[in-house]
Amino acid sequence: MTYKRFGNTYIVSIEKGEEVVESLKRFCEAENIKLGYITGIGASNKLVIGIFDTKEKVYSSTEVAGEHEITSITGNITTMKGQTYLHIHATLANSRFEAIGGHLNSAVVSGVCEVFVQKVEGEVDREFDPNVGLNVLRL
Repeated sequence: MTYKRFGNTYIVSIEKGEEVVESLKRFCEAENIKLGYITGIGASNKLVIGIFDTKEKVYSSTEVAGEHEITSITGNITTMKGQTYLHIHATLANSRFEAIGGHLNSAVVSGVCEVFVQKVEGEVDREFDPNVGLNVLRL
């Protein structure tokens, strides 16, 4: 992973074989980014995406194998109990141009992954809300 800063905007290049979510987490920790948002594109051949069942309050995850374009990565950067917390979603397209998407648990880069990170001054923490079943923003 390499990156370059322009004011409060960073351009992050995640390289072939690297895992996207962990790479972004390491990047945020290295640059002390506690609050921000991300957007990106790329390619992956091994992903895990999930969806939250609001009725049952549980996540279901599935592994997605084979070449996929990451047509969109979007998400936010916050903290939970002082630790970096990434909430990222992704939309993927396969070789038949069919799209799927969900919460991005992990993605191994098969080509490149280019992410723009916008740092926001401040910090917002999260806490678990048992009524929702999720870690929600504590504003």
